[in-house]
Amino acid sequence: MYTFIGGIVLLIVGYFIYGRFVEKVFGVKEARQTPAITKRDNVDYLPMGKKRNSLIQLLNIAGVGPIFGPIMGALYGPAAFIWIVIGCIFAGAVHDYLTGMISIRNRGAHLPELAGKFLGKTMKHVVNAFAILLLLLVGTVFVTAPANLLAGITPEWVSFGVIIAAIFIYYVLATLLPIDKVIGRLYPFFGALLLISAIGVAASLIITGAPIPELTLENMHPDKAPIFPLLFLTISCGALSGFHATQTPIISRTTENESQGRFIFYGMMIAEGIIAMIWAAAAMSLFDGYNGLADILANGGPAAVVSEASTAMLGAIGGTLAVLGVIVLPITSGDTAFRSARMIIADYLNISQSKIVSRLWIAIPLFVISFALTKIDFTLLWRYFSWANQSTAVIALWVGAMYLFIAKKNYWIAMIPGIFMTMATSTYILNAAIGFGLPLNISYIGASMITVVIIALFYKAAIKSRSQSFQLDDDLTNVA
Repeated sequence: MYTFIGGIVLLIVGYFIYGRFVEKVFGVKEARQTPAITKRDNVDYLPMGKKRNSLIQLLNIAGVGPIFGPIMGALYGPAAFIWIVIGCIFAGAVHDYLTGMISIRNRGAHLPELAGKFLGKTMKHVVNAFAILLLLLVGTVFVTAPANLLAGITPEWVSFGVIIAAIFIYYVLATLLPIDKVIGRLYPFFGALLLISAIGVAASLIITGAPIPELTLENMHPDKAPIFPLLFLTISCGALSGFHATQTPIISRTTENESQGRFIFYGMMIAEGIIAMIWAAAAMSLFDGYNGLADILANGGPAAVVSEASTAMLGAIGGTLAVLGVIVLPITSGDTAFRSARMIIADYLNISQSKIVSRLWIAIPLFVISFALTKIDFTLLWRYFSWANQSTAVIALWVGAMYLFIAKKNYWIAMIPGIFMTMATSTYILNAAIGFGLPLNISYIGASMITVVIIALFYKAAIKSRSQSFQLDDDLTNVA
């Protein structure tokens, strides 16, 4: 288990060493007021404590992604461990921290507004549409995924439709009511289930001496699907996820002090990476090899892997608790996905959210569209979600790089993962059947050209903005 345990140790060390480095590069201003204070409305903007915010942030970002993604990514073998560890420390956690902190510096702005400010006004409209699409896909995936898991542990008389309806009712309440009324009160209980699930599975793997494979770069995928770019889109939330860029502004509006940012944004991404390591290890070691894992995925999807692994390691009662912990993850990301979509639309249209009627007329169409999307095959939804998710991460990383470049700080911490993921997402959409369906070698060439053009456009815009004394942060001099 050297690779598995060593990977978890590296993630923890990464938080203390690289996380502190990233924090130093950004430059925390403890005396600067946060949006929770300056824009308090007791609906979306209100100060909450560090522990509470951290727990909400973790449950927001940790949907089925750090479980389903690593389970499917486990087909590639221990290469999945490498991407989770390196991706989480140097890409995902940096992405989350910069998005959250830049949002705090800009009155809790969501990604479309930040993209408009730092990448050009046209990007605001593009990213706004893209973010809404992603959040609808996330919300829908995070309705069907927990519904499938719940269907396996509830009595037969509880139909799948009833479960879907119950989840939607909860989402409506969490989307419309002030953040401290539903989300702030229920998440501590959900968090307990999450911890029981993750700790239980990890402890069982170690105690039973599960045959977790050791480090190798060999591609173990039964169908020999290429590691690049597929692994980097299959495992998203456990290593790098654009969905997080839509969630961190929710907590940037409730963070009391900038000094809490590293623990809340960088630290919770590291915690998600640990969850991803646990489920990738379980998937690699419990099903008689990669062919056995592929068979279960083909017949029942990642939900079947979760159910069988939990029961096999923890027994009927413990397995049920573990499954409940897994169910908590998508539900606590689905609710904030719809909440984030409402907030992004409200910001874009400049509609105050102080009255529930204003929230309602934005939220209802979102739920209607999402319900219609639940009728689409989950596997197809996941493919579109994966590409949209990582493309959003690319945009957020370029925003972070632009911010740091203009501030004359070390922008490479965002630009290097931004370049890598630009190449990966471009290759995927050029090659994939849901994209342009080009041969892989042609896709590599096309993606390289796209990446070079984007780098050139970045430097052109960045140099121009720096020379014009660009205002990075919102002016608080007139704030009472």
